[in-house]
Amino acid sequence: MYKVLSFLILSFSLSSVFAQKKVIYSDKAPKPIGPYSQAIQNGNTLYVSGQIAIRADGTMDTSSIENETKLVMENLKAVLAAAELNFNHVLKTTIYMTDLKKFKTMNEVYGRYFTSDPPARETVEVKALPKGAHIEISVIAKNNK
Repeated sequence: MYKVLSFLILSFSLSSVFAQKKVIYSDKAPKPIGPYSQAIQNGNTLYVSGQIAIRADGTMDTSSIENETKLVMENLKAVLAAAELNFNHVLKTTIYMTDLKKFKTMNEVYGRYFTSDPPARETVEVKALPKGAHIEISVIAKNNK
């Protein structure tokens, strides 16, 4: 009995250690604008690259922080869906903004996507973001299957 349990525990541990990285891609989110992937899955954990307000067709919407945040969240949603995950699986977000005076407005839009048990997060003001964006958000998600 103990040998069987030890074998199962060792097998589970080794499968976690040797999990292969898998590139996740959604054609409903923008193509990467540099040498990175939209997301990388390793085992049950998904690391989603920072998303800015670029549509899948390459156009941007920086007309307001509301529009930018919604587009960023929809991009994240598309990448999560490509990995068969959703916002309920998100453990942590990182938010970069060029103007924290717009934090309250961003937070209202962001909050619509995390209606219960929101993830851990930090929000950092930065001088600039790629392509003149005002917000960028990345996430870490985990599927407990």
